[in-house]
Order: sequence, then structure tokens, then C-alpha cells
Amino acid sequence: MTTKIETLEAALRNALGSQIQDLKVALGEVTVVVGASDYLSAMRVLRDHADLRFEELIDLCGVDYSTYGDGAWDGPRFAAVSHLLSVTHNWRLRVRVFAPDDEMPVVASLVDIWSAANWYEREAFDFFGILFEGHNDLRRILTDYGFIGHPFRKDFPVSGYVEMRYDPEQKRVIYQPVTIEPREIVPRVIREEKYGMK
Repeated sequence: MTTKIETLEAALRNALGSQIQDLKVALGEVTVVVGASDYLSAMRVLRDHADLRFEELIDLCGVDYSTYGDGAWDGPRFAAVSHLLSVTHNWRLRVRVFAPDDEMPVVASLVDIWSAANWYEREAFDFFGILFEGHNDLRRILTDYGFIGHPFRKDFPVSGYVEMRYDPEQKRVIYQPVTIEPREIVPRVIREEKYGMK
């Protein structure tokens, strides 16, 4: 007897065919990788094909693979990962698309297919700098509009570039370069030779 996962896998291979670059089943979940050039058409098929009917976009996020596998990763750096739900068939799917250019990561927007993609794509842009072509309102959603950089990129400094504080003299919030003072991180027990002795 065919399992639910095997049925989904067969339906995906039948509907998407050569658009599938990779299909993996792990831990009871199916992950499909499609190329950036096929992304929009593949997603429309996933939504509209009678054997699939992924009506809901559950989540979309960005991923920076630059340090994946302790730096052994040699593929494209940025990907957009979508999680889809078929209410009709009661199954879920993960779809990954890699941005072909690491310097300017661009993939197509899914807003015209699933309106729920709007804020998810804005978040991926804000945190990873992934541009979604065709998105009609791609602007920052969680960081400040004056924020420099994309904080979830692996090369973004942990301390950031600027800090924000209220200046009582100017009576407004100001930005200034980060001023983090180095501090001793060795525990006092180790640092002080006779610590705790009377």
C-alpha cells in the first residue's frame, strides 16, 4: 500500500517534472528545490494542480548558507524557503529556491499567488537582503528605517554598526557608532588567585 508521503512525492514528480532540481523526504517531510527561473510557475502549479492543491502559504523565510556545514557549503549563499499546506489533501511541503546571485540575491515574489507572502517577504528582505521581484511594497518591516545592513546575514557583526539612544540635550533619539567597552570575561574564581580564602 502506498503511503501518504509516497503519494505526494509521485504527484509532485508528475506535476512539476523537470522543474524539480531536488526532492528529498526526511523525517516525514518532503522538501523540493526548484530553480529561480521556474519558481513562479512551479508555485502556481503547486497551488492549482488538482492532485496537489496547496492552498495555504504557511511561512516563508530567508536562509544564509554561507557557513552551513562548517563552511563546507559550495552552493548559492541565499535561499527563500516556503512552507505550504494543502487543506484539501492534508499534506505539507517545503519548497526551497536559491537566489542565483550572492551579491544581489533576487527571487520572484509570491504575493500574486498567496497574499500571505507579503510580510514574510518583507521580513526576508529586512533580515537577509533578499529582493523579491514583483513585490509592490518591499520595505523594512522589523528593523528601523535608518538601519544599515541585514542583521541575519552571517557576516553581519554581532554588535551591529550603530546604536540608538535618547539624547536629553537634543530631546530626541540619536544614532551613534557602537561603543562597547571590552570587559573581562574570565571568571573571577580563575582570575583572582586567592578568591574565597580567608
